[in-house]
Amino acid sequence: MEQQEDQTRCQIACLPSFFEGYAPIPPESLTRKLRLLIRRHMNSWQVRLFKTKTSKFIDRVVSVFRAHKESLPAERPVDKPRINAGDLVRIRSEAEIRATLNRWGQLKGCKFMSEEMSPYCNTLQRVFKPMERFVDERDYYVKKASGIILLEGLHCQGTSDYGRCDRSCFYFWREEWLEKIDASGMTLPASENERRHT
Repeated sequence: MEQQEDQTRCQIACLPSFFEGYAPIPPESLTRKLRLLIRRHMNSWQVRLFKTKTSKFIDRVVSVFRAHKESLPAERPVDKPRINAGDLVRIRSEAEIRATLNRWGQLKGCKFMSEEMSPYCNTLQRVFKPMERFVDERDYYVKKASGIILLEGLHCQGTSDYGRCDRSCFYFWREEWLEKIDASGMTLPASENERRHT
């Protein structure tokens, strides 16, 4: 019984108790139905395995029709100092970030939400903190992470697929997408720090 109580301390567990209706359902599409089917019926390990096997299959099919198989973009090596809380960083350009992504739009499992996150590319931001531990709301286990950075004031306001969302979750930024700036005597303009996704 004590273990069950510990698993429900995260506020996500009480969402069914205070919701006041349902948000309008966006128009259905085959892609969205497939994505929701995968998310609802597979755990994170199964999703990762599905993507790995699908990627290998696609690579085999492509190699049949092409003389030489196109290689996936190489991940940008981490050749810069580790990013810490309070550091000033420049978010790399969208082209630089896209060069690090695989066919799923991810780098080391972290998805770049191009429509929502690209407006912040080429801007200066302050690091809130690196994320090293988090509660996975799908199974209520505390999990570890590395190379994920949270930036001050950059919160998700919803997506084009699901519409507006008021939870204001931090965007997850990979270290490879950020360039550390020497901030000696330099202050971040308020307009950059307070920029919001509209």
